[in-house]
Amino acid sequence: MPIFSAILGIAILLFVLWDGFETMVLPRRVTRKVRLTRVFYRSTWRLWRGIGSRMAQGKRREWFLSIFGPLSLFLLFIIWAVSLLLSFGLVFYSAGSAGFWNCLYLSGSSFFTLGSASPSTPAYKVITVAEGGVGMGFLALVISYLPVMYQSFSRREQVISLLDARGGSPAAAVELLRRHGHGHALDGVNELLRTWELWAAEVLEGHISYPVLMYFRSQHDNQSWLATLTTILDTCTLVIHGIGGQPAWQAQLTFAMARHAVVDLAQILRTAPRAPDPDRLPHADLEQLTATLSNAGIDFGRDPDTSARIAELRALYEPFVNSVADYLLLRLPPWLQSGRIDNWRTSAWGRISTNKSVLPLADLGDDEHR
Repeated sequence: MPIFSAILGIAILLFVLWDGFETMVLPRRVTRKVRLTRVFYRSTWRLWRGIGSRMAQGKRREWFLSIFGPLSLFLLFIIWAVSLLLSFGLVFYSAGSAGFWNCLYLSGSSFFTLGSASPSTPAYKVITVAEGGVGMGFLALVISYLPVMYQSFSRREQVISLLDARGGSPAAAVELLRRHGHGHALDGVNELLRTWELWAAEVLEGHISYPVLMYFRSQHDNQSWLATLTTILDTCTLVIHGIGGQPAWQAQLTFAMARHAVVDLAQILRTAPRAPDPDRLPHADLEQLTATLSNAGIDFGRDPDTSARIAELRALYEPFVNSVADYLLLRLPPWLQSGRIDNWRTSAWGRISTNKSVLPLADLGDDEHR
């Protein structure tokens, strides 16, 4: 029995320490299919998602789903701590004649460096010092892990917020181009695409290193990191097809980076690609798309092969963003304007003034268009 307790305790200790090391220190090299963190997130999110999916869409459901990301981190740290405490408790039990509950108490006192329990044998003293060191190292890792992760989350949200005035809430590719056309700023789309390429690369890097960020939701229920990536891909699709003589090279680079991000993140979540149903851009909307861009002074070339070429590009990413959206209970953005007032034009006390002489951007929102 003592030998079995020692083996089991050491096995739990090594398993938890290695899982924490992979999660917080060496996440990008992780290839194992069996990980405590992965099992924890898949099982707890399945339960949380099941409850959330039974709620009506709206602020209440978004509030409930937004709790999962931060709460799951807290629960994961508790699971690691309890597992480490249990592992050392088993080692204490195998090294002396004290009862198991007394060994757990000694383990807890050593792990949290309370000093309320005094080891009585040389073996106990060695284990106490070892556990105290592990406890301090674990706390240091947690403290260093959280700021880095939240910095990555903050940088992600900056671009999401910047899209609000440019493309609506939620941002839509056609609306974004229409506003740039009305604002005589179509030449700036190329620079915007370059910024998005860098942002997509950072989202890929950050979310692969810290997959829990995929469960962190944005401030507004009509915005999300996935909807932003989808809007970027939609916009690149239109620019690649050809709008107003804009060069397509940067759009192709941004499309490749954003598509790389959504495919890899879908693989991490293990969500098999599935085409959206219903279609996000039916033929009638394609006609409206052409008319909307034309009214904004944007030449969107239409020929018999236009639908096929756009559908070919959409097929490269829409099945992946759709499966991830379904798994995370996120909504994909429309291609055309959603009809909702931009977030920046509202407040807790109602809608702000839209006097065009004071807020020229209100003209780009185009109330009459709504």
